[in-house]
Amino acid sequence: MFAKSLGDGAELRPLEPWQAEEFLAHMDRGRDYIGRYVGLPDAAADLDSARGWLQSYADKTATDTGRLYGIWLDGLLVGGVLFRVFDARDGNCEAGCWLEPAAAGRGLVTRAARVIIDWAIEERGMHRVEWLVSSENTPSINVAKRLGMSRDGVQRQSTPYRGVRQDTEIWSVLAPEWRAAPAPGPLV
Repeated sequence: MFAKSLGDGAELRPLEPWQAEEFLAHMDRGRDYIGRYVGLPDAAADLDSARGWLQSYADKTATDTGRLYGIWLDGLLVGGVLFRVFDARDGNCEAGCWLEPAAAGRGLVTRAARVIIDWAIEERGMHRVEWLVSSENTPSINVAKRLGMSRDGVQRQSTPYRGVRQDTEIWSVLAPEWRAAPAPGPLV
């Protein structure tokens, strides 16, 4: 298994079904915080559903339609990044993230997302990477901005979430834009 240092005691590595207990403990620590804008805590409500969700991404990895990576800080799983959609044929993918509150504000998601986006563009030939986010989720919008993404638009009241229709912003970066951006400093 690979592990990529994100600096400051953090690392990025695949998050797999055999880690379901660790993943569930992480969800339990951050359930309310993570669930403010995304349904991941609802999808991982107990050990069986957590394992099933992780398995769905193992299946996506096997069919080259998605990827899932955890962020560990000092050996503790604190969040993750993923390709919810990965369409190698058309060169489009959708990246996303989540993080428990104790790890927020350290730049971990930005650094992890930068690693997977760079891999998608440089190794896999993706042309467009999207970032879909609730208009209310300011921290995730700020990640999109730090990644050099442009706001393509807003799908007004497009997504029902916990009984309320929310606006979804679409942010993206194209391969030529990604390559033209100044390289960030070293991670370690």
